[in-house]
Amino acid sequence: MKNHKDDKFRTVRGYQLINRQENQLTSAMEDYLEMACRLCIQEGYTRIGKLSESLHVRPSSASKMVARLVNQGFLSYDHYESIRLTDQGKRMGEYLIERHNAVEQFLKLIGNDNPLEETELIEHSLNPDTVYRLKTLLEFFQWDKMALKHFQNFQEMRGAGEAEPASYPSALGGI
Repeated sequence: MKNHKDDKFRTVRGYQLINRQENQLTSAMEDYLEMACRLCIQEGYTRIGKLSESLHVRPSSASKMVARLVNQGFLSYDHYESIRLTDQGKRMGEYLIERHNAVEQFLKLIGNDNPLEETELIEHSLNPDTVYRLKTLLEFFQWDKMALKHFQNFQEMRGAGEAEPASYPSALGGI
């Protein structure tokens, strides 16, 4: 995702269209490539059935997405129906896993009750610089355990997780 420094507001879809024009992967393509990378790390390759099972999608959907990722040079698919990562696919897949892990660790750190689901929703909108800064923050809390303890104490003092998100219900007019 490119840093858009023109300070013009856009819809989420507007940013997605800009990024698509910049030849970026779609969120769905990232999900498939991330999972293909996870599976290939375990076995050295994967197959359509395993990929579709892991993502809870139909094999036909996985097959179509694999074809798109093959066409873009991220995956290769051989006569034995083995899916493998290309060098480009390995680099991108490893980054996607790293990004996923950073977001999920951050959400766990702040006490999120459902970090996997929220990670899947958030991760696609982060640019590499933001991921780097998020990882830096996580490393800081690993490095300075006292700062982490202060943060946890602050959360407890505020009653984090016990109340509704501030101003959300009032923003909806009590709906």
